[in-house]
Amino acid sequence: MAVKIDKKIKGYTVISAEDRARDAQASANTAPVEVKTADVIQMHERLERPEVLIGSTYKIKTPLVEHAMYVTINDIVLNAGSEHEQRRPFEVFINSKSMDHFQWIVALTRIMSAVFRKGGDVTFLVEEMKAVFDPRGGYFKAGGVYMPSLVAEIGAVVEEHMKSIGMIHDPEMSDHQRAHIAEKRAAYERATAPAANESVSVTGEGTSFPPSATMCHKCSTKALVLMDGCATCLNCGYSKCG
Repeated sequence: MAVKIDKKIKGYTVISAEDRARDAQASANTAPVEVKTADVIQMHERLERPEVLIGSTYKIKTPLVEHAMYVTINDIVLNAGSEHEQRRPFEVFINSKSMDHFQWIVALTRIMSAVFRKGGDVTFLVEEMKAVFDPRGGYFKAGGVYMPSLVAEIGAVVEEHMKSIGMIHDPEMSDHQRAHIAEKRAAYERATAPAANESVSVTGEGTSFPPSATMCHKCSTKALVLMDGCATCLNCGYSKCG
């Protein structure tokens, strides 16, 4: 095949087989390498509901309602059997014999289930629900923990469930904080030794606080006592004096 050369030839080289092999190796090294990634399934609203879901039911008994409420949260397991396996809430139901709050509870559960199925970070629901206050006033549930409303207690149940499946993690108390709380409790017991025969269990785990204790604004537990003229919590270590 003839090739017409229009320009002046200034020099030439002969391409050998070694040159061709070297150029082929260089192009192979610079070619993009396809990385295979695992097909990880994330939570999204188009995910179909399986025939069977794993669920947990929690009982709520408040002075606001005559009958107890039962909150059931069903979870879906994503990427089962792989290193990316995770359990996420999929739907929620609330049942009770009482019909006083039926319509808003049905609306609340449907909205919550829709948010769960949307995916992403759904833990914001906990803070939003726990921030709801009843204009008639809140109440203390079993254990001495203050609940500002029935919605807030439902939010506390959702928080407990999310902690159990690993979506929410409590900040661990340091050894220094534990030692500080133990020191405060021991000092208070020594100061009130004559009247230390009376105490009430408020956590259900064997932890007792004086009956005169008031609610702590930090941990919402009736464990706030007056020590050396300063309000101190015997549960979380909070002190009004710093």
